[in-house]
Amino acid sequence: MTSKMQERVSGSMRGVTLAKVLLSAVIVVVCLGGSSAFAQTASRFLGTITAISGSSLTVKTDAGEVHQVDVPATAAVKRIAPGEKDLTKADTIQFSDLETGDRVLVKLDPNAAAGATEALQIITVKAADVAQKQQKDREDWQRNGVGGLVKSIDAPGGVIVLTSGVGATAKTITIHTTKDTMLKRYAPASVRFDQAVPAQIDAIHAGDQLRARGTKNADGTEISAIEVVSGSFRNISGTITSLDAASSTLVVKDLVSKKQVTVHITPDAQMRKLDDRMAQMLAMRLKDGGSGFGGGQAAGGAGARTGYSGGASGQAAEAGAGGQGPGGQSAAGGGQWAGRAGGGDSQQMLSRAPAIQLTDLNKGDAVMLVATDGATDVTAITLLAGVEPLLQAPAASQNLLNNWSMGSGAPDTGAQ
Repeated sequence: MTSKMQERVSGSMRGVTLAKVLLSAVIVVVCLGGSSAFAQTASRFLGTITAISGSSLTVKTDAGEVHQVDVPATAAVKRIAPGEKDLTKADTIQFSDLETGDRVLVKLDPNAAAGATEALQIITVKAADVAQKQQKDREDWQRNGVGGLVKSIDAPGGVIVLTSGVGATAKTITIHTTKDTMLKRYAPASVRFDQAVPAQIDAIHAGDQLRARGTKNADGTEISAIEVVSGSFRNISGTITSLDAASSTLVVKDLVSKKQVTVHITPDAQMRKLDDRMAQMLAMRLKDGGSGFGGGQAAGGAGARTGYSGGASGQAAEAGAGGQGPGGQSAAGGGQWAGRAGGGDSQQMLSRAPAIQLTDLNKGDAVMLVATDGATDVTAITLLAGVEPLLQAPAASQNLLNNWSMGSGAPDTGAQ
């Protein structure tokens, strides 16, 4: 069983929940001047309006910080379309036009009185516009996305080769990138597509999980990519040895390393459970080499849970930040397999499994999960319970989960 994932914005980034993008699915967050995404400074912050009272706003950032800011009549309030980079195209609006749920980039007034937090400028994207943009981008990831495990990289030539699928569905996909391709990578220890940061092609390594969208050839074996997201993750299969609901953690004994691994369960984690019949059916198909799955490829959109499609930069991009990963409608939704022979495909079966909570798990349960890369302490992206029969074919089972969970960790983080 390999320690790297193949397929987390599944659409496992509605966003990681597969994504609140992803996969998610939507606007790339880039700081002013094109530096690291999601940077917050003392002079500005980015987030979602959670309350409006009088002439003040309460804004919750994507990092969970809460800011209260006064908005004087002299403050410039502008609204821009999701994905738009040119602030000259922003419309001037009134403070009264703002609504809870809107995404905002607040620039603070450096000349405000000591102790006062006043806005000099607010750039906003309407919550409904963000949701519409997310939906369109989710659909684009689903139609025009490919995903898998990185087999090789030719950085000078801009070519990445993936392996995708399980058993009879396995195929090789060649991804062509150019200087205009948007390359992003999951931040260390992050499970959210909307926190993916710009990265060069040489940051991608063999064994990484990767998803790309763009223009595909007829059989989906080549794609000219407009956007690529990659990351290094870990697959764990084992038995739960303890749970702590208060700290939202569980400990799993990894079948491969034989070591105890502490798994943190965040609200972004996608958790589902197979019933006995479904687990037995999948196990039988995996033992047959996956021949019952049909000849398709995992071509869902991220997640995790995945992300804004984008090309956006500067203040305008920041205002629309936060969103679903490339996993499609839900990071937990999983990639859609093109082949549907054998009475249904594995990704759809996983997607239809009931969602569960940490409290639904018990000591001794067998689980398979995809998590951030770590030796003894990880954060879950996707967790699948009810997998005892699947562990009889561990290698094939792991590939199955990889395909389902790409993009998870990027749940609907749009206008939340």
